[in-house]
Amino acid sequence: MTEIEALAVTGAGVVSPAGFGLAALRGWDGAAQPALSGPRRDEDYPPIPLVGIEGIDPEQYLGRKGVRHLDWTTKIALVACNRALAELDPPLAPDAGTRTGVVIGTSTGSIRSSSEFSRETLVQEKPYLVRANLFPNTVMNCCAGQVAIFNGLRGVNATIAGGQLSSLSAIRYARNAIVGGHIDGALVGGVEELCPQSAWGWHLSGRLTGDTAVGEGCAVFLVESLASAAAAGRTPLAELLACEVVSAGSDDRPVTSHRVTAAVRRALERSGVAPADVSTVSWGCTGHVGLERAELRGVRAALGGRVPAGSVRVTEVAGESFSASGALQLAALLAHWAPDGSAGEGSGEIGLVTSIGQDGMVGALVVRRR
Repeated sequence: MTEIEALAVTGAGVVSPAGFGLAALRGWDGAAQPALSGPRRDEDYPPIPLVGIEGIDPEQYLGRKGVRHLDWTTKIALVACNRALAELDPPLAPDAGTRTGVVIGTSTGSIRSSSEFSRETLVQEKPYLVRANLFPNTVMNCCAGQVAIFNGLRGVNATIAGGQLSSLSAIRYARNAIVGGHIDGALVGGVEELCPQSAWGWHLSGRLTGDTAVGEGCAVFLVESLASAAAAGRTPLAELLACEVVSAGSDDRPVTSHRVTAAVRRALERSGVAPADVSTVSWGCTGHVGLERAELRGVRAALGGRVPAGSVRVTEVAGESFSASGALQLAALLAHWAPDGSAGEGSGEIGLVTSIGQDGMVGALVVRRR
């Protein structure tokens, strides 16, 4: 099997209930999760644990122009992208925007925006006087489009909706675009907002254990070819190797540990990495009824009957963040290695990010520490 080309992660921006940046995702006491408070907590949420992003003023990072009418999904994604670009050393060159793209993983865009706008068309007096300026927020690719506009990025612009696998699917899409020569790099990640609509969906599905909080967050990375990073003089935080995403067939929706094993093995083979070399796993199904055990069994089988000592469970920090979970898992893995982004004695260490959806999709991402 042909090995894939490694890509460099040279920037990271994270907004989560734990705080800003990679460091906030490291060493967190899960028992002390910040509960959702303030005006949002007074909305019609179900009686389940909730953790949200508090104390953030997007205008502090983005300015006031064009921000007021954006939805919360787009705002937190813009802040994460702003942080990812602001911390680049050196920053993107002025002309880099033509060869830099945006790939965002999402469930359906802003569920709150689309739900509330649709409701307005049913409850308002004729002629259904909805506010037209809110319509752009209901479009699924609103977030990716605004990221490109705010940052002057004119490369590939894509929105990937793949449920729980959205973030890993976005990484895979960006990899193909970069390796294919369409762009030199991309802001790539996933975003999910907490709102009553999504919280009630989780509550009524019964898919989460009772102590698992529904959360939100966004993690975005500047991913570029190694040649592009070297030419710019940027030191990678990590290298992305293979990213495999497997969709379930029409008769194969229930997730089995065998399919998890197959996805992980394929990702390792394409990365040229031996199972024994994996030292850390960033788990994706913490708190998922029925899936957590399948994930554990599948990974153990793929790694030769062992589970690495290194274990990262970002759900304990940010809650269940659905389409953003894969991106936050990668961020938590980088934080586990070195929250300040520095290289150290662990350079060359191999990490594995796994993701499983209730729809039967399975994903695995192999990461090498720099």
